[in-house]
Amino acid sequence: MTSILMIVTAADAIELADGSTHPTGFWAEELVVAHRALTAAGAEVTLATPGGAPAPVDPGSLSPEIVGDAAKIEEFRGYLESIAAELAAPAAIGELDAAAYDALVLPGGHGPMVDLAHDPAVGAALVAADRAGVLIAPFCHGPAALLSATLADGGFAFAGRALTVFTDEEERTGGLGAGTPWFVASALAERGAHVEGGAAWSSHVVRDGNLITGQNPQSSEAVAGALLEALGERAA
Repeated sequence: MTSILMIVTAADAIELADGSTHPTGFWAEELVVAHRALTAAGAEVTLATPGGAPAPVDPGSLSPEIVGDAAKIEEFRGYLESIAAELAAPAAIGELDAAAYDALVLPGGHGPMVDLAHDPAVGAALVAADRAGVLIAPFCHGPAALLSATLADGGFAFAGRALTVFTDEEERTGGLGAGTPWFVASALAERGAHVEGGAAWSSHVVRDGNLITGQNPQSSEAVAGALLEALGERAA
């Protein structure tokens, strides 16, 4: 059976540029779409967070004002309720062998900017998985986690790699706006990644070897599809 490690944020608040705090967590649509597609394809998905802390959903991702579709919100709520026990008691990333999985999946929400981007255990897992050729699929703000992947010599494990991520434009116009403490796309580019942004709020996926990245929530289904295709190629 295909084994997937889904690394999820445990952060429930982010400090904004003005010093105030804003609720956060994982983005419901991203986790639900990816988890549902992978399990429906027969994969075994293990949820993990830093330290095994509970994974909180970003309340904004279940807000009618933001999502704009009541039926979708109920769909997301229902699915999250079905995996509530896993979200409440996920595995601890530092206790797992990331290289033993077929793929790592990292959904977004602003939470990854708070913990996954700086967590040594997350960084070690990503470095180990990348060295082993494990498929790595972060999307929206999930690629913030890549920033934690520092090599022994201080280099960035994903320098020179092509990827996409929630763009600075999207952050300014539909993300945290003026409150953004830092921009993930800019940070990745500064570390040496080749960031390839598509049109704002459109589905956009970039694949570079074992790295599969998606730009925004609209890319969730396409990322899952690209990952399943890559897994199928390996199984052939």
